[in-house]
Amino acid sequence: MKKFISAKMINLADPRIGTKVIFKTDDFFAAAHRILNIETPVFKDGLFDKHGKWMDGWETRRRRSKGFDYLILKLGKPGKIFDIDIDTTHFNGNQPTHASLEGCFSKTKPNKKTKWISLLSKKKLGPSRNHNFKSNNKSIFNYIRLNIFPDGGVARLRLYGKIEMEKNFLNNKTVNLTSVLNGASIIGCNNEHFGRADNIIAPGKGKNMGDGWETRRSRGKNFDWLIIKFGKPGLIKKLEIDTHHFKGNYPDSCSIQTASISKDLSNKSIVNNSKNWKFILNKSKLSAHKKHIFKKFLIKRSKENYLRINIYPDGGISRIRAFGNFVR
Repeated sequence: MKKFISAKMINLADPRIGTKVIFKTDDFFAAAHRILNIETPVFKDGLFDKHGKWMDGWETRRRRSKGFDYLILKLGKPGKIFDIDIDTTHFNGNQPTHASLEGCFSKTKPNKKTKWISLLSKKKLGPSRNHNFKSNNKSIFNYIRLNIFPDGGVARLRLYGKIEMEKNFLNNKTVNLTSVLNGASIIGCNNEHFGRADNIIAPGKGKNMGDGWETRRSRGKNFDWLIIKFGKPGLIKKLEIDTHHFKGNYPDSCSIQTASISKDLSNKSIVNNSKNWKFILNKSKLSAHKKHIFKKFLIKRSKENYLRINIYPDGGISRIRAFGNFVR
């Protein structure tokens, strides 16, 4: 088995799950909402708008008074945040000198009386790079405040963590067990050269070929794979393997394995044992730019909380959707 790409937490600052900017002190040079874009920041040489140089991120004007700039996010799904990425790519000389991060959980929009909890104390920022920080706060948040000192530009804010699962998920409602909106996350995959693994569990229809999981050309007898952990154990009733936009680079075929794991095992241990999981779908042919639906499975199951998709020999998939019920 190939060395696997490490497990990925959910980016709670992803607009695809409903996260949005609800307040900013200023965004004179670059619109605040760009800080949430999932694409890698770009630099457009020679492009100017009516306010100055166009920048791919959030940028405030030069502050001429005391204080600092900040913006507030409303998370699409409440959750816990463990890793923070403050990305100043392409902001070189116009990045803030420092930044901090705060959060709260509130049923109403934050106001001047809101008590913010620190996730990240004031940290120094450098030009044009990712700044990765750990947070040890275990609280659940639905609002986040990014403070920049005193002003400047940030390309992206990424907040990696875990969605808090609502109790009503344990009912008879049919849901997509592999959707990030329902707490699913990527545990590992062997390759994501052209398209990120976490795209495959994003909500909605892929908007282009880049909005999917795509591996490099293997040039051998190998095959590629990806493992998803459900938000809670469930029972799959229908599978959709969607190759939308993948026309000359879709996989020839795929197979599906599942497992029910209640022990607290490391992700590496889970990945290494996954080749022995039971197959619920044998190797099945795939086609270009098509939604493939499977309802008949090889074995009778009670519940599962992990799914492994194998693609042969390589290629791209836009989405995988496993419809079923969460079970106790």
